[in-house]
Amino acid sequence: MASLEVRDEASDPIRHGGNLARARALFPQAPEPWIDLSTGINPHSYPHSPIPGNAFARLPEPALAQELKAIAANAYGAPSAAHVAAGPGTQILLPIIAGLLRSGSSAAVLSPTYAEHARAAKMAGFGVIETDDPDRLASADLAVVVNPNNPTGRIVPKSDLLTLAAAMRAKGGLLVVDEAFMEVSEAESMADMVDEGGLLVLRSFGKFYGMAGLRLGFAISHPDIIAKIESRLGPWAVSGPALHVAGEALADVPWRQATRAKLEQDAARLDVLLISAGIAVAGGTSLFRFIRDPRAQAIYRHLGERGIITRRFEERPHDLRIGLPGEAGWSRVETALKTI
Repeated sequence: MASLEVRDEASDPIRHGGNLARARALFPQAPEPWIDLSTGINPHSYPHSPIPGNAFARLPEPALAQELKAIAANAYGAPSAAHVAAGPGTQILLPIIAGLLRSGSSAAVLSPTYAEHARAAKMAGFGVIETDDPDRLASADLAVVVNPNNPTGRIVPKSDLLTLAAAMRAKGGLLVVDEAFMEVSEAESMADMVDEGGLLVLRSFGKFYGMAGLRLGFAISHPDIIAKIESRLGPWAVSGPALHVAGEALADVPWRQATRAKLEQDAARLDVLLISAGIAVAGGTSLFRFIRDPRAQAIYRHLGERGIITRRFEERPHDLRIGLPGEAGWSRVETALKTI
């Protein structure tokens, strides 16, 4: 007798950018190499020094992990290293954070946004609402705001977030502010306010530093919450190579300033190409542009057939996110857009 498979939609994987195997399957005749504009990752990676051989051969030293936490606290504006937890990407932190509240709690996610927040909450047993109304967030036990937002670039003022954090704190809830793209935005970080309680800030390393494959992210919150997160992560949560690279990168203020200016120039360059092709830019950050156009699916196919993959959203067929090409890709992108 055949077994009955019960499908849990919350556990189903969500399609994200960066899947070149899927792009090749969709557009088998497209020219190689692919230009991947689907992820919103900096095409100019941080030029770190050579990674020592013992970073691969030995378990990561706890002292180096503590040093990275102190460097991250300084870079992100957190009160101290005790307010920072480091993990192998913010993606891994999402279910851990959801697990800090009791199962059966309610969660509200300001949407449309990065879909993994809602999925992690559902998997943790939360009743989840996704809403475009910020006023509805305060009714939940767990409120999530991506600021600046991915993919629209929407910015929620810090004053509004402080009001929401106070409401969550008063009832023992938690506001999670995902600041994955904070380095390329005019938004104000909430990392300096976490000591008040009821607030947790996420910061992603790989996007701005162009090293998503390193898998590194940070949670910033009150030390009591950080201790719970670290106990769930266990020892050696961050690899030796990641400790080496991120320790250098987060302390490099001149590179951060120069790179932010470079990305703003690149985003403006992409805007010119899009507008020249008759495509209006509806939002985004300097790492990606957000398009809302009835022709979005046709634009996606046109670029895909030319070996340029962008990020489409099956649940929102008029939306498209387009990242920045590396230096070698600009001419192909320009040619493809001219023939839209």
